Amino acid sequence: MPDFENQTLWEKVYQHLKTEILENRIPPGTVIQEVPLAESLGVSRGPIREALGRLAAEGLVTVTPRRGTVVTALTKRDFLEAYQVREALEALAVSLAVPRLTADDFAHLDRLMDEMDACAARDEVTGFFEANSAFHEAFVVASGNAKLLEMYRLLIGQMGPYRRPSASLRGSLAVSISEHRGILDAAHARDTQATIELVLDHVRVPQRRLQAISDAQFLDEVAARSADAARPAGEGGTGDVQAPVAAATGSGRVGA
Repeated sequence: MPDFENQTLWEKVYQHLKTEILENRIPPGTVIQEVPLAESLGVSRGPIREALGRLAAEGLVTVTPRRGTVVTALTKRDFLEAYQVREALEALAVSLAVPRLTADDFAHLDRLMDEMDACAARDEVTGFFEANSAFHEAFVVASGNAKLLEMYRLLIGQMGPYRRPSASLRGSLAVSISEHRGILDAAHARDTQATIELVLDHVRVPQRRLQAISDAQFLDEVAARSADAARPAGEGGTGDVQAPVAAATGSGRVGA
């Protein structure tokens, strides 16, 4: 784990665990035990508790009386509702952002489109997701509404562990790129309403597919994508990941 000089110990633990959760190396439903985790990371339980408290505030873990701390698992209904809220937040963001977009904003969005193109060409799914997320967040940042940005980041964080099943709901990377290109073209034309409609159509794609599958099919898809994330590189997985139990108890010392 990177040792950022300006971070406190609990912040380092928090960033480590958050990354592990968002990359699905600690999959939804995993119980995080404080003592083994503290021993594995080489820290006391204090920083662990503070980090877990922050993760709980962001909705990434849930603290329950009997089970302890569990990585939050979304049901199909939860995921669908999250997409519905995302739809509302992004529509508002675009309505505020498009009239305010500067030349620097457009240059940033254009670079992110190029990055999505390059990642798709190399079949780098993780890189594609990162550029994709940054593209959408750029409109929220450009809206100039700090509270909207705070709410949006909280929601996207909660949906983070489900990026892989979300990809299968959306379809091919090429289709996603085409949709993003249309959004950006409308924004370049300063057509706020068209940009809003294209964003809404884009966000509604996985919603429609979610509505068409059963709860059991959704859980099967989540399990399949989690298994893929846990498979070592060279065996069809995403590379350099650990078994869920090992990930849940840490993977290296954070520092004293």
